[in-house]
Amino acid sequence: MIVDAHHHVWDLAVRDQDWITVPPMGAIRRSFDVADLAAVAEGVTRTVLVQTVTVAEETPEFLALAEAHDLVGAVVGWTDLTSPAVGEALDALMDGPGGRWLRGIRHQVQSEPDPEWLCRRDVRRGLAELDRRALVYDLVIRPHHLSAARRTAAALPNVRFVLDHCAKPPIEGGGTFGEWAEGVRSLASQENVTCKVSGLVTEADWASWTVADLRPWFEVVLDAFGPERLMFGSDWPVCLLAASYAEVLDAARELAGELTPAERERLFAGTAVEVYGLA
Repeated sequence: MIVDAHHHVWDLAVRDQDWITVPPMGAIRRSFDVADLAAVAEGVTRTVLVQTVTVAEETPEFLALAEAHDLVGAVVGWTDLTSPAVGEALDALMDGPGGRWLRGIRHQVQSEPDPEWLCRRDVRRGLAELDRRALVYDLVIRPHHLSAARRTAAALPNVRFVLDHCAKPPIEGGGTFGEWAEGVRSLASQENVTCKVSGLVTEADWASWTVADLRPWFEVVLDAFGPERLMFGSDWPVCLLAASYAEVLDAARELAGELTPAERERLFAGTAVEVYGLA
């Protein structure tokens, strides 16, 4: 059993994705649907569909996709955590069509200019509403947000946090391995945080990355979180900028080659099943 804990879809006929309008993103500037994923995700039995834009209408659309496709077992959507009515908004999503598939919420913290955004009182109030509904919170952050993420996870020990893309480590350069590793280890000290082994190929050199390039970064998250708090995610179709779906999955298998069968089961299925409540 393989669970892909992180992928996206989008339909450019419904709305544009302004983050893929710049020339380097041309390879993925088209629509992608669940059928496209099913055609390449060989051996994958369940997936987690994750938000792409901070648009309220996207989440109900994703819930409808989960209702229509057996492959999609959970949705991580978006709602405005800072709104005084965040609880009502979450209830409306959960009580609406396909609401049973909502398992979490995500916000593009990576794009927030304030590195302390996660520590804001209104944000933490919104995160507390997730706990009341047994929803998880996906952290899409960069290394300079790790400190705020750790303090927020510590302040809200009943909220389950999931670190996306290993906090986007500077594999290709432009950052410090030691600072990233220290931040990851600090965040991992909070037992209410798990981590997705996802998005690494697009943080490396798109044209020339190797598994050896990824291994030092994988070893840090493996040591910090342990295999029982890691989960595989393809980050498809964003991964197509650097690798095919099969190449991403093969790289993850090679990185996990020295794990025990039980540890590999946690990485490729068990952790995601537990965290996102997958059947």
